[in-house]
Amino acid sequence: MANLETCLICIDMQNDFCLPTSPLCVAGAMGCLPKVKQAIDVARAKQMHVVWVIREHDPSGVDVEFTRAHLFKDGAGSTVPGTKGAELVEGLEVRAGELVIVKKRFSAFLHTHLDLVLRRLKVQRVVLCGVQTPNCIRATAVDSLGHDYETLVLSDATASKSEAVQDANLEDMRCMGIATPTVAAWAAAL
Repeated sequence: MANLETCLICIDMQNDFCLPTSPLCVAGAMGCLPKVKQAIDVARAKQMHVVWVIREHDPSGVDVEFTRAHLFKDGAGSTVPGTKGAELVEGLEVRAGELVIVKKRFSAFLHTHLDLVLRRLKVQRVVLCGVQTPNCIRATAVDSLGHDYETLVLSDATASKSEAVQDANLEDMRCMGIATPTVAAWAAAL
């Protein structure tokens, strides 16, 4: 049975955020990858909408937040289109019919067409997975709630630099009314 009112959004599961050799590596990213894959499999099996949100920046860094500008000095950079670092981590792939939204900031809603797409698809419930919980996941979750979507963050399919940071952010989001089930609990409730 199709569940078209729900959209699973997978955020920033790119090499520059997931691989241990990257300067932007989120320590728990590779650990949550199996649960991210599981969440995507559940969404596809239930015929939910799947949206991939990725970061991409101009090689000059002109469009990166000032706190990351230092990463673009001397021609270096992160999540630059066409580089290995900007690609989805191995094991994840966009399938036909799934949308890709490019963002420049933490929230997937900020200066993107995500809300327009979700409204066109008649989505009422947003489910988030990916990295990093205190930044891109949390900012997107708060904006999702602010746009009046029922919002869930999959607690074991998201990651932070430490378990303490992960737990604190999940607790804060629960206090805002954002549900934080595990992938198994979410899937069982469908």
